[in-house]
Amino acid sequence: MSDDKKEENIKANNTGEKGTTIPPHFIRYIIQQDMKTNKWAGRVETRFPPEPNGYLHIGHAKAICLSFGMAEEFGGVCHLRFDDTNPTKEETEYVESIKKDVKWLGFNWGKHEYYASDYFDQLYAFSLQLIKMGKAYVCDLTPEQIREYRGTLTEPGRESPYRNRSMQENLTLFNRMKRGHFKDGEKVLRAKIDMASPNINMRDPVIYRILHAKHHRTGDKWCIYPMYDFTHCLSDSIEQITHSLCTLEFEDHRPLYDWFLDALGVYHPQQIEFARLNLTYTVMSKRKLLQLVKEGHVRGWDDPRMPTISGFRRRGYTPTSIRTFADRIGVAKRDSMVDYGLLEHCIREELNKTAPRVMGVLRPLKVIIDNYPDDLVEEMEAVNNPEDESMGARKVPFSKVIYIEETDFMENPPKKFFRLSPGQEVRLRYAYYITCTDVIKDASGKVIELHCTYDPESKGGGTPDGRRVKGTIHWVSAVHAIRAEVRLYEHLLTVPDPSDEEEDKHFLEYLNPESLEVIENALLEPSLANVKEGQRFQFERHGYFYVDPDSTEGKPVFNRTVTLRDTWGKMVQQNKHD
Repeated sequence: MSDDKKEENIKANNTGEKGTTIPPHFIRYIIQQDMKTNKWAGRVETRFPPEPNGYLHIGHAKAICLSFGMAEEFGGVCHLRFDDTNPTKEETEYVESIKKDVKWLGFNWGKHEYYASDYFDQLYAFSLQLIKMGKAYVCDLTPEQIREYRGTLTEPGRESPYRNRSMQENLTLFNRMKRGHFKDGEKVLRAKIDMASPNINMRDPVIYRILHAKHHRTGDKWCIYPMYDFTHCLSDSIEQITHSLCTLEFEDHRPLYDWFLDALGVYHPQQIEFARLNLTYTVMSKRKLLQLVKEGHVRGWDDPRMPTISGFRRRGYTPTSIRTFADRIGVAKRDSMVDYGLLEHCIREELNKTAPRVMGVLRPLKVIIDNYPDDLVEEMEAVNNPEDESMGARKVPFSKVIYIEETDFMENPPKKFFRLSPGQEVRLRYAYYITCTDVIKDASGKVIELHCTYDPESKGGGTPDGRRVKGTIHWVSAVHAIRAEVRLYEHLLTVPDPSDEEEDKHFLEYLNPESLEVIENALLEPSLANVKEGQRFQFERHGYFYVDPDSTEGKPVFNRTVTLRDTWGKMVQQNKHD
């Protein structure tokens, strides 16, 4: 890309609505300064390095948007690199899911798809180089002993009794490790740095461990595998990355990142750390998410209650809403907890403009309009989306017997209840005014049917005498309605942040038992008879819904993406007024 084109991209991406300039976050500022000083010869090469040991979650989405976004903004490229150094936890399924998620978010790595396993030969050669330089040694301590010798934050570590083996002995032992002469955990290769360093990561970290496990790409070629800290920096170096963007927990690992590269005298990218995303009412640990899946607490990695990208996709979120969310939470150097309400606000904002309105009754209550002709069916005109006139209108059939929501009727209503009750008149959306005249109950006293009368002069919502009613309710025609399964989702957890609760409690104790409600026989207007997987709608007064892959011909399944309540949006509007 030409320098002029890069400059155009930078200006465009730093300009907000009405030409206002977006204040650059600290990573954007660093890259801008590097471009000005030509630090990397005008290059911007970032990378996104997921471990293929699970599905990506919303925290990864933030990292994807940042790494790919910065490269895109400055005319560079972002590499997709799989950190596949632990064959006991990695699967091809996870690799494919990661690629699908990154593409779904709207990013393309082109020819830059890499795997840490591509570099196993080079990494092995680098480790031999460190041994020959006297900067690495084979250690026989057990994992427990290594932790014990490492010391604490207030006490220095102790040197391993194997630390001063000769170069030749280390080379021989490491070669035997490679050839499979030892059992898992029997020996490791460690860097020889400083056991008294105030940074525990610098106290002779493990570089290689023995794992007799088949790798999903290299098969049985290797039985020793490099550790993340060793692999990460050298993979960045091999790929000539300029800006290695990591989450904040890697800040204490940066001295080790630098030490490996400097000790080997190879190309040295810049590691920059940013705060990871923490979202209320959920967990972001892959280990915990895997536990939810394995133990059957959810239906899979793509369960719409999961904070995975595939879960949000199945719930009905859009790539645009996720990217908007990532932009709005910003990039900081300090960890914080982000309100789930902001994420919901981002998808509501989009769907309010793009989703067609329809009528659906989730908990039906039968209504018979006694004075309506028995054999008459009228076509009522309904607006598809008042936010977008170009979406036009549709016809909704109306007949003598309809269904309304159970909650839209009360036999003994409180003072400010403006929906249907005995003797009270309400408006049927797009149709007529009706008044309840009789209530039918079953043997248990439950209301099962209402009888009403309608005003023929009130079609469309007005009357010749100009009277108005305060309540408007939605409905579906009994003979025309289609049946559907509707799944209503709530937060996965009952508390905003389980880490703030009692320390002795496991996060599973905070699982929300009401996070999913399945309504088997919701009644929907007939325009939804032939919906396709992936379509989105607003069910008036209920929220936004997404057609689930479980849908079959004649029985659609809808996931509620989000309700219509937007406390975050109201707060934003209030702040504007203030």
